Amino acid sequence: MRLSRLQIAALAAIPVAFIGALFVYPVLSILATGLSQTDGYQGFTELFSNPGIRRAAWFTLWQASISTVATLAIGLPAAHLFGTREFAGRRLFLSLITVPFILPTVVVAAAFSALTDGWFQWDAPVLTIIIAHVFFNYSVVVRTVAAAWANLDPSLEEAAATLGASSSKILRTVTLPRLRGPIAAAAAIVFLFTFTSFGVVLILGRGAIRTLEVEMYTQTVQFLNLPLGAALAIAQLVFVIAALWLYSRYRRVPSPLAVTRHRQEAKPSEFVPNLFVMVLLLGIPVLALVERSLRVGDGYGLSHFRRLFEADSPLPAIGNSLTFALVALAIAVITGALAAALVAYSRGKVARGFDTLLMLPLGTSAVTIGFGFLVALDWPVDLRTSWFLVPIAHSLVALPLVVRTVAPAMSAIPERLRESSIVLGAGPWETWRRVDFPLVWRSWVVAAGFAFAVSVGEFGATSFIARPATTTMPTLIFRLLGRAGEANYGAAMAMSVVLMVVTGASILIIDRMRSTGVGEF
Repeated sequence: MRLSRLQIAALAAIPVAFIGALFVYPVLSILATGLSQTDGYQGFTELFSNPGIRRAAWFTLWQASISTVATLAIGLPAAHLFGTREFAGRRLFLSLITVPFILPTVVVAAAFSALTDGWFQWDAPVLTIIIAHVFFNYSVVVRTVAAAWANLDPSLEEAAATLGASSSKILRTVTLPRLRGPIAAAAAIVFLFTFTSFGVVLILGRGAIRTLEVEMYTQTVQFLNLPLGAALAIAQLVFVIAALWLYSRYRRVPSPLAVTRHRQEAKPSEFVPNLFVMVLLLGIPVLALVERSLRVGDGYGLSHFRRLFEADSPLPAIGNSLTFALVALAIAVITGALAAALVAYSRGKVARGFDTLLMLPLGTSAVTIGFGFLVALDWPVDLRTSWFLVPIAHSLVALPLVVRTVAPAMSAIPERLRESSIVLGAGPWETWRRVDFPLVWRSWVVAAGFAFAVSVGEFGATSFIARPATTTMPTLIFRLLGRAGEANYGAAMAMSVVLMVVTGASILIIDRMRSTGVGEF
């Protein structure tokens, strides 16, 4: 469907205004604060002279590098299994390993807190943070690389085996070189997520371990040092842009001789070790969280869960989270549907440029977005004390996922169907209602599920803009974990379980409904 300039302008009006006012303007305000002659000079002077900031920057860089390497090392064998082998429960396992990625960061941190403080009693926060990052990003490597592995032509490997090459040599010289693009893309996105990790480091580091994200939060929220916060945000954006550039470069590297590969039946020697890793890495932290939420003194019970629904309880936070999630869902789906239509139906530079603009919030730290709101949204109307700002921030974070879900479904509709409808006398609205909508409604439901799951668990931006009256479940979990007493800790664990069930159920439903995409390789 070719769009006229007037139609392109009409579709782009709301998404462009949304992104411009709530992303571009706040980020430019951060840049203006960080680069101004007075405050900016002061912020960058402190950025380079403060030894604590330098330590935080170095830790951010090396922990992200180690987390990325560890995730690749653990995820690539599973990517081979899911990409080239068939076994009972394959789709279910593929859905289950995706759940940790969509879990709120505070839930992941609470799970590892329950594991290290309860089951193992070990005091190694740096190692715990790295393992938590692997837990969180494991499915990124598995699903990204497995999708490419499933489409590699096996004839080259068979020819190498016929010539006498060993399995390890075939992997090293034939298979992995053809997967360098997907592996590099997965590594770039994992590095980006671990470099901008906030909730995991803030909670598991217990204030003693700092990254650029944690420093930005500390300097702006606790010390009100906005110039230094702006300088930190700018420094972080440099690394974020570099990671996004690498991702965009390697994401489109085609695998040569791509075919639809026939998956062989998995042998026990291939399936069992991967299953053991999945249970060890993904299952034990979740079990520790559930066990800790049920522990009451020396026994077990539901008193921590009952407290969530009693008077003077965390119940308002649950109501806030659900309300904000529904509002954010509506904003993200409506805005994202218009944006996806423009990306799908327009052609050339317009579609590519607009798609790039819409993806920027996905690569930008949620903490940076929250900080930008704090700096910028006091004019022309001061929104910083409005409850509406929280779902707006959530919808901004969810918008790229909505577009990425809906636009491919719209692009996949054969043009001849619309042309046939028009030839038979249907107008544009009737054509959309009878042709497009029946084919894309499922992707809209999936997008709504993503928006809901992202909103209900969002912590980074909310930590900046939430007020006592707009406390959400993730922010309350963080506050409860910081308070002394068994009752507070137990309530934090119980609320984390509730949040985990809500987001986990969302992603399982989403995966069942997806008709295209990585879930179908």
